[in-house]
Amino acid sequence: MKGEKKVENLEEVRSRMKSTPTLLDLTDSPSLEDTRCSRKAVSGIVSDSRRVTPGSAFFALPGIRTDGNLHVEEALKRGAKTIITEDEDLAVPFSVTKVCVNDARKTLAKFSKRYYGRPDENLDLVGVTGTNGKTTVTTLTRHLLEEEGRPVGLIGTVRYHLGDREVPSYRTTPESTDLYSLLKSMLVGGCSEAVMEVSSHGIHQSRVSGLKLGVCVFLNLTRDHLDYHQNMETYFNEKRKIFNGINSELPKIAIINGDCPYGQRLVNELPPQVRVLTFGMNEENDFRARNLDIQERGTEFILDAPTGTHVVTSPMLGRFNVMNLMASLAVVHSMGRSVSDSIRKVCAFEGVDGRMESVDEDQGYKVVVDYAHTPDALRNALSMLRECTPGNLHVVFGCGGDRDRGKRMEMTRVACAGADKVWATSDNPRTESQENIFKDMRKGIPKGAYAHFIDDRRRAISLALDAAKEGDCVLIAGKGHESYQEVQYTAIPFDDRKVAGELLQAKAFA
Repeated sequence: MKGEKKVENLEEVRSRMKSTPTLLDLTDSPSLEDTRCSRKAVSGIVSDSRRVTPGSAFFALPGIRTDGNLHVEEALKRGAKTIITEDEDLAVPFSVTKVCVNDARKTLAKFSKRYYGRPDENLDLVGVTGTNGKTTVTTLTRHLLEEEGRPVGLIGTVRYHLGDREVPSYRTTPESTDLYSLLKSMLVGGCSEAVMEVSSHGIHQSRVSGLKLGVCVFLNLTRDHLDYHQNMETYFNEKRKIFNGINSELPKIAIINGDCPYGQRLVNELPPQVRVLTFGMNEENDFRARNLDIQERGTEFILDAPTGTHVVTSPMLGRFNVMNLMASLAVVHSMGRSVSDSIRKVCAFEGVDGRMESVDEDQGYKVVVDYAHTPDALRNALSMLRECTPGNLHVVFGCGGDRDRGKRMEMTRVACAGADKVWATSDNPRTESQENIFKDMRKGIPKGAYAHFIDDRRRAISLALDAAKEGDCVLIAGKGHESYQEVQYTAIPFDDRKVAGELLQAKAFA
């Protein structure tokens, strides 16, 4: 993927990025009622009326819970001089330019890319999608690619790395205007490569429309977000848009989980000009793991790859992290880097916040916090911990409110099947009553099984810790790195890692 010309002209590109003209070119999106100008000077492009500054162009985006057209008045009060909308009947002052378009989200992506100087075309950009594992794969891939003096950008669920600095993440896949701004910052910060998580919501809402991805990675597809996508087929159709040219131009390379049925479908559907690399446990994969030795502090396995056979020692736990590691190594290989060198760097990987993160206060039993919030992720987490837990396995988990109700029963069924003691509690109830959520969850309790239902998440964690004995393991699942709970449109501070640590210290003192 990497060409010498791109590297030689990097300083020139950075200079150009710093001086991108603040013009919104409207020539190919004429207004239905205002043709006074085709190039409009603007101070910024925004889709949130609260972020409007004088001279901004405001995109009134349709939404699930609100409509951007309802906030045009606020945008105008804050000084917006251009309004882009799908509403032909929207009235604006004569001094304000109104542009009517068929699809405001796609238009926002198109204008954002142009406004910020097409930064994606000057980066070797890797997009990673899948139900589970995106954050681990993108963070690990960045770790393997980064060298001294050559920073690698990252856009993901936990944080954004911009080359010369990092900032907290506020969305897995940002809105297109923020996305292109971040990519531009990466170029200015010295990056020539970047890795990003691509969510199904981000694809469907055109946040990555037109984005040039050189490498696309498909990790897996299991039940999640069906409140939004309605069914698995629609969910899969969104994911594959970044592979088949519907979202943007075709990627040069597609890296696909060959063990996943949806991955196998994707491989068979791709056009011949896309180079495919598969990974998995099955023999026919390009990157194949065998002879797994799963231990309490890591995993060792033999990797058969296009570069030969390698012995891999990883500090990451479990089979699913072997899959994540193979995906990252396939990316490294696709970008012309040494697989052998990357395998040596794996040992220095410190993991990802809230992903199989241990909480240790010398308590005599293991406490692990993980983001597992889908049935498949919870099943994988419990299976992995079962292999390295000599005693009982406890799990504390919940299900979110205002989301896929069918997932609740399945989550409970997985928890009861995989753990010795189950503590069901709140997660992000949002606007739904906890009792309604529990009612759905209780349907998943198998005959003869039992689960404790505790409204208060802190108390549920405390009771699980009280029940644990030496040699046991307590998995606190669902929230991972998150530091809040969503209740009635309010973010209430709550960090599983911090709460578990405080409780362990208090119990030790007592």
